[in-house]
Amino acid sequence: MSQLEAIQDQPPWLPRLTAHGGPRFLQIADALQAAVADGALKPGDRLPPQRQLAAQLDVDLTTITRAYDEARRRHLLEGRGARGTYVAAPKVELAPVLDLGMNTPPPPHGVDFDDLLKQGLSQVLMRTDNDLLMTYHLGGGGHAERRAGVQWLAPMFGPLDPAQLVVCPGAQAALAASVLALTKPGDTILAEPMTYPGLRATADQFGRHLVAVAADRHGMVPELLEQACRQREPGLVYLNPTLQNPTAVTMPETRRRELAAIAQRCHVRIVEDDPYWLLADAAPPPVATFAPQQVYYISTLSKCLTPGLRVAFVLIRDPRERERFMAALRSFALMAAPLTAALATQWILDGSADGLLAGVRSEARLRHRLARDILAGRYSGAGDGLHVWLELPAYWTAAQFALAADSEGIAVTPAQAFATDGAAANAIRISLGSIKQRGHLQAGLQRLSHLLARRPESSSAAVV
Repeated sequence: MSQLEAIQDQPPWLPRLTAHGGPRFLQIADALQAAVADGALKPGDRLPPQRQLAAQLDVDLTTITRAYDEARRRHLLEGRGARGTYVAAPKVELAPVLDLGMNTPPPPHGVDFDDLLKQGLSQVLMRTDNDLLMTYHLGGGGHAERRAGVQWLAPMFGPLDPAQLVVCPGAQAALAASVLALTKPGDTILAEPMTYPGLRATADQFGRHLVAVAADRHGMVPELLEQACRQREPGLVYLNPTLQNPTAVTMPETRRRELAAIAQRCHVRIVEDDPYWLLADAAPPPVATFAPQQVYYISTLSKCLTPGLRVAFVLIRDPRERERFMAALRSFALMAAPLTAALATQWILDGSADGLLAGVRSEARLRHRLARDILAGRYSGAGDGLHVWLELPAYWTAAQFALAADSEGIAVTPAQAFATDGAAANAIRISLGSIKQRGHLQAGLQRLSHLLARRPESSSAAVV
């Protein structure tokens, strides 16, 4: 067959490759997946030979080989030796659980993560003495790690002194060290009524009292915070002001300034846990901008890039406070894992982290659009970030709904998991990133929508 004949005989499912659509082999694999999903390609259909497809798309043979390999990895294709490559029969899964309960970044749109990981590790191993990757390091991070931290935090703060940063093995470790450094057993920690469960676990473990300060649609209410500070003399105030977990509220700049001013007047420290700032669309400046000496600022890579990068950067301006924090951190975590920290540093400094972040942001927005379309009037997300906070109709309680969803093979998180010190909202958090395939996420959201529309079944059990 001539190249002209091949092009004229082009199947309708073939993609139109674009310069800005990501790696070409992934565009082809995505088109194959879409064609299988909408029925344009059916199980048993024979695909064109690789050379013919390369001619039709005007790409090299290696691109087609990688596309077919990726499609096989997704269980879309199967090879039958000399007979060619065929669309595979659907993979049968028995009662798969669709995880909408874990807040993790989605697979990055238009990014070959496997290739990025291999290249990153290759660069680390090539440029670093392997002995240094497998030995103890000084706590708080070396010069290269802190320089990477400065670059990571530049969108929030602009230029920073690397000496003001501490490198930690994840945000939870940073949060625990903050609590140890700033409070003593029996002290009060103030937080919003719905807050990150890791804070409650830390407070319980260390014998601190977690007390709620009421929030409105903009976050923690300033007047009530000042009142609580003067009445309770807390050890610290915990804030998660951007795409708050779980409510997805982003605190406006005015509210951030008000809370920072109160912290200064009342001489109380704020721990600003800000894992989602880089995922947000035009997020306001951090609270730490308005009260630099009062705030411990925590930014993690795990929520923006991938959970396997257990690296967080903590900005603490006061050197004495920083030493206090590092002493607390060393009591349970000497250092971030050197190999992980080296990979994070490599990715940030060579620009790979920016590309990965852009892919995560793009995929998160696509998933939010999907959730908004399916959940219609009940969607309460901001259009970005990793989760949606869904208020339930009165005929459902959050616990009932989570149990009913579980019986449908879907994991969601009820509001009780986030309650600071009392009654919880009648709502659930839906995480959009942990399901790898967008089509599976769509199916899960549709099942939740159907569940929302019907009333719970009677709790009376049959006797057998």
